[in-house]
Amino acid sequence: MSVALDEARAALLTGDVPVGAVVLGPDGQVLGLGRNAREAEGDPTAHAEVRALRAAAAVAGSWRLDGCTLVVTLEPCLMCAGALVLARVPRLVLGAWDPKAGACGSVWDVVRDRRAVHRVEVVGGVREDECAEVLREFFADRRP
Repeated sequence: MSVALDEARAALLTGDVPVGAVVLGPDGQVLGLGRNAREAEGDPTAHAEVRALRAAAAVAGSWRLDGCTLVVTLEPCLMCAGALVLARVPRLVLGAWDPKAGACGSVWDVVRDRRAVHRVEVVGGVREDECAEVLREFFADRRP
């Protein structure tokens, strides 16, 4: 989670919502890093999770990320949860839950839906306070 938090803080430099992600291979090796870059890239799909999954797939040489773990500072949204399922990632470790747009147990539970092509184990609340604080500080400056 430390690596994901570093990525989240780096997103602050471009004015992006501070969310960071890392994909770990079956052996624990870092395969891909990602941070939100929607503002920086002008791309609505440039979420931390999608960017980390793309980087990991490039390193692995396959879109199937069997045996990998995605670690992310904020519960993934619908798009990212769908990407996680489609990449066949078996395990998700998340920091803060997202009660407004979370799709891994809060608002929706896409990753554990029995109708999905693949189900993901979810480990939530890892360093939750620290992950949430980075987001609170970011939004405190933008929302009155």
